[in-house]
Amino acid sequence: MSSVKVKTAARHGVRGRIPSPSPRVQVSEMQRSRLLSTAVVTIEELGWSSASVAHITARARVSRRTFYDLFDNREDCLLAILEDVVARIEDEFAALHLEGLSWRERVRTGLWTILRFLDREPPLARVCVAQALQGGPRVLARREQILARLARALDEGRNGERSRECPALTAEGLVGAVFSIVYARLMRDRSREPLTELLGELMGMIVLPYLGSAAARREQARPAPIVPAANGGAHGAEEIVAVEHDPLAGVPMRLTYRTARVLGAIAERPGVSNRVVGELAGVADQGQMSKLLARLERLGLTENSGEGHARGERNAWCLTGRGVLVTQTLRAHAGNSREVA
Repeated sequence: MSSVKVKTAARHGVRGRIPSPSPRVQVSEMQRSRLLSTAVVTIEELGWSSASVAHITARARVSRRTFYDLFDNREDCLLAILEDVVARIEDEFAALHLEGLSWRERVRTGLWTILRFLDREPPLARVCVAQALQGGPRVLARREQILARLARALDEGRNGERSRECPALTAEGLVGAVFSIVYARLMRDRSREPLTELLGELMGMIVLPYLGSAAARREQARPAPIVPAANGGAHGAEEIVAVEHDPLAGVPMRLTYRTARVLGAIAERPGVSNRVVGELAGVADQGQMSKLLARLERLGLTENSGEGHARGERNAWCLTGRGVLVTQTLRAHAGNSREVA
């Protein structure tokens, strides 16, 4: 097998995309993994400008020839580190099933996932967030692509009625601001506080131009999400990911067919007002509708991203992560009964 083929197979093999790899490819994968891990430590210790291929190969105890079989040059190695980090975070996103969440919940869950990853891997975080800024054209171009992708995700917040006047540059500016804050925290004292403690303040900053000051204050006051632990337990005060047990078991109220219709209407039309929820769910009495929505909010199934009566504006209802799970379960039962206990 030529060195080019070994290089290509090793790069893809790191994520398990090559079936039944040959012994030579397996060795290349292990060497690549060792070189990437060593490169992170070396760059973290010496800085990108001072970390040479010789430093990396000496610490990894592999030959320079092996390095150049796997990477075109030093920049290619840094780019591979960045790509592996993106792939790992994308895998975490995929496991969270964010598609059914409202814009705000998707952003919050995604931001929490990224901050947690960076907290788990401090040297890797500093290399990708700080040292990559000194990389060559390919690294900088890839970095810009990543930031642009994050900006597109935030720009979806302009779909709401009150946020359509936000300029397109709002999302780009927010991504840059969040990046700058994370960068500053990473470059401070190594005994820094966890990045996840920034979640509330960062989310408040993000939702402010799209959803207003009341929504921003609510984000700042929200507790940290639940983090599933290795032993099946959890930490935190709010659920953001699917759980294996029945999500209806923890809801202390009778979930009727009307309630299911209300939750379904909010799922289909995130940001919907009280009046429209009532129309979609077939609830004519707006007093009853308001009471039911308030109760669902207290149970943590819905949240109001509008200013409401405090500012004389309409409410804007969305499902929380837990609300999505409950709604999905209710829909599964819908064909069997018109009332769910």
